[in-house]
Amino acid sequence: MLCTPKSKARRRYLYRLFAANVVYVVSAFCTKWVFLHLHPTGAVVYLLAVIPALPVIGILAIVGLYIAEESDEFERSIIVQSMLWGIGGALSLSTIWEYLHDFAGAPHLSALYVYVFFWIFMGISQPIIRLRYR
Repeated sequence: MLCTPKSKARRRYLYRLFAANVVYVVSAFCTKWVFLHLHPTGAVVYLLAVIPALPVIGILAIVGLYIAEESDEFERSIIVQSMLWGIGGALSLSTIWEYLHDFAGAPHLSALYVYVFFWIFMGISQPIIRLRYR
């Protein structure tokens, strides 16, 4: 059985999310390639460094659009709750890791991982939240 989105808002959300993720991956790889092979300097460095962050900001906006467009209050509630768990989990894990880094000599972890942690915790929390309502 295929899992097809039930609402038009959900379908639009998934299409937008897919497109934004493709743009993110392509921009991240291209930016990395430019830095490794062309060695830009000056203001171009700052401009190039920001390019992969733009789709990330877009992805967060896409989630906000989905919440605004979804007519099913239950689905909106699930997304909002899972986002809160994602934010809480990402902030908790990054705070714990930073203290481990400062006091216990754990290796440095890039701040970019906070975004990754957010999506991991959000993804884990959605089915758990849904189970609560069964």
